[in-house]
Amino acid sequence: MISSIPKINHSNSGNFFIMAGPCAIEGEEMAFKIANKILDITSKLEIPFIFKGSFKKANRSRLDSFTGIGDEKALSILNKIGTDLNIPTVTDIHEIKDAELAANFVDVLQIPAFLVRQTDLLIAAAKTGKHINLKKGQFMSPESMTHAVKKVQDSGNKNVFLTERGSMFGYQDLIVDFRGIPVMKQFAPVILDVTHSLQQPNQSSGVTGGRPEMIETIAKAGIACGADGIFIETHFDPKNAKSDGANMLDISNLEEILVKLIKIKKGL
Repeated sequence: MISSIPKINHSNSGNFFIMAGPCAIEGEEMAFKIANKILDITSKLEIPFIFKGSFKKANRSRLDSFTGIGDEKALSILNKIGTDLNIPTVTDIHEIKDAELAANFVDVLQIPAFLVRQTDLLIAAAKTGKHINLKKGQFMSPESMTHAVKKVQDSGNKNVFLTERGSMFGYQDLIVDFRGIPVMKQFAPVILDVTHSLQQPNQSSGVTGGRPEMIETIAKAGIACGADGIFIETHFDPKNAKSDGANMLDISNLEEILVKLIKIKKGL
């Protein structure tokens, strides 16, 4: 399922895999600190690990929100982490031109949920030959994601994942329909994005809220429902993170949660 990703940690443990890291690359020191901490934990627990970090944040509510430290600067940091730590990396892209640029630096290209119906973007990503992670739109049914998968596959790329990240529930909340995991597994391996599923978007302040106290609950349910992987954004200081701090996991809690998830996985 994931063994063809360059540098993936081949594990015979039977565990799920994890995409984890900060929401955005804020600098080299913080990115390496987080990557090293996650790698220490996942190596000990035999969980295959893909490091995640956005090289830019194109979807912001306010003009004064943090968007990045510079595209090539952030991508170079991702590339350095992948090379120095010998782990695969993933970042999200937003425009057609981003596909070829990011493909020079990372192993997996991620299509944000808001953009997953953008045909030209999916084709451009597919044609890079990289693994593609398609995040299910908050406005889409699990069944409809078969068409996004087909766009990538029909463009000559069979290396595709799907990620559940919650559906809009009213104007300012999300809810995870766990029935979608087995449905989407008919089309591709499925990842549960735990932290984005707990966002509370469209706040009057223009800053997205969240419910990080529910991370463990949502993650447990995802593994119990058969998710192949989990996606968690994590940080040493979520309150002062430059993006999505309200729903990120404090990295000091990561190992404890992963141990509990492994017990659920092995008990199935």
